Amino acid sequence: MNPTRMIAIVLIVAGVLGLAYGGFSYTRQTTGLKLGPLELKVQERETVSVPLIVSAGVLLVGIVLLVIKRK
Repeated sequence: MNPTRMIAIVLIVAGVLGLAYGGFSYTRQTTGLKLGPLELKVQERETVSVPLIVSAGVLLVGIVLLVIKRK
C-alpha cells in the first residue's frame, strides 16, 4: 500500500469521526496552589469543537486522494 492511500484512509476516518462526534475533550492538570512542599492540583476538563465544514472538507480531501490515480 502506497503512502498516498494510507494518508487518504486516515483522512477519511478522521473526517467521519469529526462528523460523528463534533469534537473531543481532554483533562489538563495544573497546580492551583503551591505552599512550600504542599501542592494543590486542579484538573480542568477542556473541550475542543471541530467545525462541521472542517470535518466535511477533510473527508472530501481523503476521498479525492483515494480516487485519484497517480502515474
